[in-house]
Amino acid sequence: MTGSLEYAHARMSARLGARPDDLAWRRIEPVRDLAPMLEAARATALRQWLAGIGPTTPVHAIEALLRRRWREAVAEVASWMPEDWQPSIAWCARLPLLPAIAHLARGGAPLPWMRDEPGLRDPAPGLDPDHVADAWLEGWRERRPVRGGGDPALLDAIVRAIEGHVAAMREPALADGTPALRALEARLMQLFRRATLDPTAAFAFLALEALDLARLRGEIVRRAAFPGAALTHPRVAA
Repeated sequence: MTGSLEYAHARMSARLGARPDDLAWRRIEPVRDLAPMLEAARATALRQWLAGIGPTTPVHAIEALLRRRWREAVAEVASWMPEDWQPSIAWCARLPLLPAIAHLARGGAPLPWMRDEPGLRDPAPGLDPDHVADAWLEGWRERRPVRGGGDPALLDAIVRAIEGHVAAMREPALADGTPALRALEARLMQLFRRATLDPTAAFAFLALEALDLARLRGEIVRRAAFPGAALTHPRVAA
């Protein structure tokens, strides 16, 4: 399926307009048990991630379903876009697997869930486990169109924003990651708006989607893995 920039931008703008705001998250986060928490999340645009997940779904199955929802979301965005942009967008489906790829590249034994995970059945031989993210980024750049490649400055700005955030979150002295996360969200939204009818908007959009999914994953997995535990919200972003 081949889309167009106009169609893609309209769809992405509509999705971003429906993102849960701080009030929606404040209604979800204090709910102690998983079942009502899922119900609260399904009352928002977060419902797109929750198909197949229920209060008795095992943690590994939840993780697998969320990774599947991410792959589906990436494939959907790719289908909205012109054909020459689809390979680089589809490459984003591999992002959640980078820690597992690094584990396997270090010679770690495959965990049971890895044997059934698309993208992990045939790990790349000879991959440097300390540069898995760099290898992914190189593959992403290779898949971008040679011509009509969008605004290079915007692409670089999106990459720098994400890399800067990752570096900040790795600082040992960091006590509160929430301001950095909010700053990243604001920067990505700013870049999305600057990229009107530019194909780079797709990557800002997917980065924002990934932030929402990571936050939701944290809320679900905490409750599924530790039912009945006291809810705390350390101010460090996932």
